[in-house]
Amino acid sequence: MSQAVLDGVRDLLPGFRDRAEETDRLRQVPEASVKELDEVGFFKLLQPKRFEGLESDPLDFYSAISMIASACGSTGWICSVVGVHPWQIALFHDDAQQAVWGEDTSTRVSSSYAPTGKATVTDGGYLLQGRWSFSSGSAHCSWVLLGGLVFDEAGQIVDFKTFLVPRDKYEIIDVWNVIGLAGTGSNDIVVAETFIPEEFTLSMSETGRCVGPGQEQNPGDLYKMPFHSLFTTAITAPIVGMARGAYAEHVEMQQKRVRAAYAGEKASSDPFAAVRIARASSQIDGAWALCMSNIREEQAHVAKGEKIPLSLRLRVRRDQVLGTQRAIDAIDELFEASGGRALATGTYLQRAWRDAHAGRVHAANDPERALQMYGMFEFGHKVDPGMY
Repeated sequence: MSQAVLDGVRDLLPGFRDRAEETDRLRQVPEASVKELDEVGFFKLLQPKRFEGLESDPLDFYSAISMIASACGSTGWICSVVGVHPWQIALFHDDAQQAVWGEDTSTRVSSSYAPTGKATVTDGGYLLQGRWSFSSGSAHCSWVLLGGLVFDEAGQIVDFKTFLVPRDKYEIIDVWNVIGLAGTGSNDIVVAETFIPEEFTLSMSETGRCVGPGQEQNPGDLYKMPFHSLFTTAITAPIVGMARGAYAEHVEMQQKRVRAAYAGEKASSDPFAAVRIARASSQIDGAWALCMSNIREEQAHVAKGEKIPLSLRLRVRRDQVLGTQRAIDAIDELFEASGGRALATGTYLQRAWRDAHAGRVHAANDPERALQMYGMFEFGHKVDPGMY
């Protein structure tokens, strides 16, 4: 079934490319694109089978994201962040799963995980309030996952949780006016004080241990993977896709380009141009290969019923943040070597350059913290696995 989704996504790529300018102009992915993705089953790749999902191999999910982003970065981005959420919803208590998918298995969920909201413990749950930023694709979703610190009656922080909130309990504030990933509609979410039942929350300490109440209903190996591996790799996958799209357009442009300043020499005959694409393609392939190999290695431990070693989880994050950097380095080199025509509105290259650098500032792509943790662990220092 996953192959059918991948084939369907591949057929949609020309349309996504044609709508890329419209996507930026609307500051949202067009409804037509979201509908097409729904119809080919993309958003169900990581959804539990008991809710008409596919429970696919995460590598198929990442491959689909990369393909989509190679045609339109913004579309690929919302596919990554909205598409990974069914995996996390599957870890929630069954009451929450039923609320999201019980009546409509095509329900989509957006997110903003930074704990900028405040939750206070009360009978049966929490009182949540606050404002969150960067909820990509929120206009296409009817629930949202929000991060919040939990306070007891004495005002002390007792937990860091993800809260699942229905559309009638939050407001979307249109603030998304940016130069990169302009079509992701990554607007703000505002919640006035509202009650969230315990069953509609998930502790980050639990996800850090690769456990959640939903595993009782969804016992498959997919739902035993680490949150911070699955989610952060979903942030790198579209950026690698952008690099692939930039590479394809650069090669095509250089095959047609004549360099007037060099006596009409064809750009494709320039030996230095050949070296540049060799270097860029290696960066792209290396980024992808390491990320996918690490996820596959984690899957092997899960399949054997083994605990995933912390060293491997930290390696996932090391290669994920460096994979993002490798992809962006490739885009930079290709963009700089493409000549003035790459600057034209409508080219994929200039959009990929803007979109990839915008994606680079996502918290999951913070290289120093991930690399520092990896190095500290190698030196024998204690590292909190709950965040990696």
